[in-house]
Amino acid sequence: MENFEEIMERKIKITRQTTETAIEVELDLDGTGNYGIETPLPFFNHVLSSFARHGHFDLFIKATGDVDTDPHHLIEDVGICLGQAIAQCLSDKKGISRFGFAIIPMDESRVTVALDIGGRPFLVYSADMLNEKIGNMPTMLVEDFFAALTGNALINLHIDKNSGTNSHHIIEAIFKAFGVALRKAVEKSSGSSIPSTKGVI
Repeated sequence: MENFEEIMERKIKITRQTTETAIEVELDLDGTGNYGIETPLPFFNHVLSSFARHGHFDLFIKATGDVDTDPHHLIEDVGICLGQAIAQCLSDKKGISRFGFAIIPMDESRVTVALDIGGRPFLVYSADMLNEKIGNMPTMLVEDFFAALTGNALINLHIDKNSGTNSHHIIEAIFKAFGVALRKAVEKSSGSSIPSTKGVI
């Protein structure tokens, strides 16, 4: 019998085309941290790259959209596509650890992220920002990104700012912590059973 590691390839490409945005996301959960992020929002590119690098995921994103009107559409749609990619890569969730957490500092900032890949989407986001924007990216849209991601990945995600005043540091720590926590949650266990007493997620 083939084992779980041999039969389960956890990579996918997701595309989304609307009148507002065009998004392509390629994700490999078993990558090495390679990435290529192309959006009109440089800081968004930066933190998505940090997520991929520190989560050891291969992630390639191309996104265009009406950011001159409002970056919300593009940021939310990238969250939708990345969430869908995570969900589809994990399929029936057999053999994964399911839970993950990370506490990540960056200078004066410290962030805690905890998540459960349990099929029950819920976001708790507690990270106030002093700056309204970093470059051309509104900081309030970080929460919208993760709301879209959790709803489509079907995960329970808690994001807490423990300390920090620099919005750049806080947001970067959030994305790094999410990458590390997700890496722990998607790690393959020694067996191939579904990690739930219900027998299904």
